[in-house]
Amino acid sequence: MAQITESQQIAGVYLVDPSIHGDERGFFVETYRREWFPQGREMVQGNRGDRQAGAIVGLHYHLHQADYWYVPYGTARVVLHDLRTGSPTDGATQWIDLGRQADGTHSHRGIFIPPGVAHGFAAITDMTITYLVDNYYNPADELGVAWDDPAIGADWGVTEPILSGRDQTNPRRIDIEPQWQPHWLLRP
Repeated sequence: MAQITESQQIAGVYLVDPSIHGDERGFFVETYRREWFPQGREMVQGNRGDRQAGAIVGLHYHLHQADYWYVPYGTARVVLHDLRTGSPTDGATQWIDLGRQADGTHSHRGIFIPPGVAHGFAAITDMTITYLVDNYYNPADELGVAWDDPAIGADWGVTEPILSGRDQTNPRRIDIEPQWQPHWLLRP
């Protein structure tokens, strides 16, 4: 059975440490179950991203979408920042390594990210990330905040980041326009 724990740093973020079943043939791991997340909804779209070491993706956020991330190959440094006005953890930043750990083991940890929590990752090694989302892709709900905003203070774990044009031009948190500012959401 998986161990599900709410983040101590950001309310509504859940870490999943799944049970791993293996023998001489290999292993099996159940990476996601809807019932693990008390405020989660049905995931309707699955995505995969492959990134080279040094790439940074984010910080992105959504007003109407939750994500569930899992790294089956390589190491990703996941960075989260609570943008939700009224949240008990508004302004908190957290980072955690998913996938292969420094000691060579693979944690198989997953992470549930609610709407309004900015999220991104750095490829510490060449890596693959899979993610499930509870809404279909909507470019109007694909928002961003500066990956290097000093108010966020993220440790990305890379020295020479490779960034998309979009991620180089996201606004600082203080410059997010009011209509794009997330609020503390209690989801059914």
